[in-house]
Amino acid sequence: MESTRLIAPLLAALAFGCGSAVAVPGLTEKVVSDPSSGIALYGYDPVAYFVDSKATPGRRDIEAEWNGAAWRFESEANRAAFLSAPDVYAPRFGGYDPEAVANGAAAAGHPLLFRVSGDRLYLFRTSEARDSFANDAAAEAAWPKLEAKLTD
Repeated sequence: MESTRLIAPLLAALAFGCGSAVAVPGLTEKVVSDPSSGIALYGYDPVAYFVDSKATPGRRDIEAEWNGAAWRFESEANRAAFLSAPDVYAPRFGGYDPEAVANGAAAAGHPLLFRVSGDRLYLFRTSEARDSFANDAAAEAAWPKLEAKLTD
């Protein structure tokens, strides 16, 4: 009886989701996050990109919620910095690749393929996209329309 009660919701989720990851309630698609846990940036610390110049995994015990997603940090100081200015530390375009955004697509950037440019964090799908990134003007122009299509 217990296994039936646990399996039924899973089967329903798979049927409605056609086998894709089930959305975590309260999360937004406007921020790149792990589809199974809902952790933004797949658990990487957004402040560390600026202060350490590298992708650093956040700690499970140091989290904050912002913009509908859970964010992890490597230190209390980084969490405090983020909470004082989340728009500064959060990746531009929610972590979607600016090249894809410029073309009207929401393609998640990879947290290890990043660049800090003009005091903004950008994530990219490929190292080629990162290496060829010059500016975000085309992505800036396309982002409002694309962002409006992403669910809340």
